[in-house]
This record gives sequence, C-alpha cells and structure tokens, in this order.
Amino acid sequence: MRKILIIYAHPIENKSRVNKQLIKAVSEMENVTINNLYESYPDFYINVKYEQGLLLKHDVIIWHHPLYWYSAPALLKEWFDLVLEHGFAYGKEGTALIGKMALNCITTGGRESTYQSGGMNRFTVKQFLLPFDQSAYLCKMQYLPPYVIHGVHLLNNNDVADEIYAYKKMISFLRDELFDVNAFMKGDSLNQLMSQIKSDN
Repeated sequence: MRKILIIYAHPIENKSRVNKQLIKAVSEMENVTINNLYESYPDFYINVKYEQGLLLKHDVIIWHHPLYWYSAPALLKEWFDLVLEHGFAYGKEGTALIGKMALNCITTGGRESTYQSGGMNRFTVKQFLLPFDQSAYLCKMQYLPPYVIHGVHLLNNNDVADEIYAYKKMISFLRDELFDVNAFMKGDSLNQLMSQIKSDN
C-alpha cells in the first residue's frame, strides 16, 4: 500500500464549493496525509525541513489546487522554490525524490471545452502544467497525467457528490496499486484512466 501526501493549496478555502469537500472526503483515509499549506503557513514562512521530511515519508505526491491564472496559487509556488532545493530534490546529491510518483489534482472554473487548442484558453490543462511536469522530471520523479475537475462553478450538489466519489476512488486506486500506472503515462488526464477502468468493469 502506497503512502499518499496531498499538498493542498487554496488561498480562499472558505469560498470553495468543491476543493474543501474533496479534501475533507479523503482526510481520514488510511495512508493519506493532507498538508494544507495556507492553514500551516499563513505568513508564507515555510518550514523547509519539515516539508522535506513529509516528502521522504510518502510514495505519491499530489499537488492539489485550483488553477489560478493558468498556474498554481502563490504559496504552492513558494513551496516549490524553497522545499525542492538543490542537494535534496535535484543535483548530484539530490536523490531524495527519485522514483516517487507525482501529479496535480486541479479544479477549473471553465468547462473542459475552453481548455483546448481551439478554445478560449488556447491550451490544454496538461500544457499549462508543463512546469510541474519538468520539475518532477528534474527530481527524477514519475509524473502522472493530472486529475482535473472542470467547470466547478457550474456543478450542482449531485454533481459535487459524484466528483467526491470519483476523487476518493482515484486516491484509493493509487494507494492500493490497483492499476498499472505506466500504461497510462501519456494520457491527458487520470480522469480518462478512471473512466476506462469503470468501462472495463
């Protein structure tokens, strides 16, 4: 059973309709740790050694955040800048993260159709997340396709409940090693993987 670390960054969680419920739903799952950055570091003074210790103890790292201006909230960027330092995460002596899995779980306000080459935002979500992909690559981690929930402002209560169920299932499958991750490395999203598993069953 893999140990999963969810690094959660939401600067206005009190206004969140979806992310807050997703995190709450998985917070008591076995072998799942929630690291709420904005709750832990409201002053942006990140405890680098503590964060590095968390990374060492887990097998799967999930950066969970809303898509803010086609990127991540500021504190998550600060986390990358400080925690993934030379000699720890990369460089000749930086071997701490080799082989660990990493992925983004994100929510967007816009529909999936707006995140296409011909859509309003011009690029896919996976393209917007290339800096995360490259960061994981530099650290010799295995970067998985993102898990994306589109159009969160348009979801009704039943939709949100469905998304919570699907998110918990995805976390369970990653934790319990229930599918061959290597077979889906080039997909656009883990959502597609989970849909394929559902259809196969």
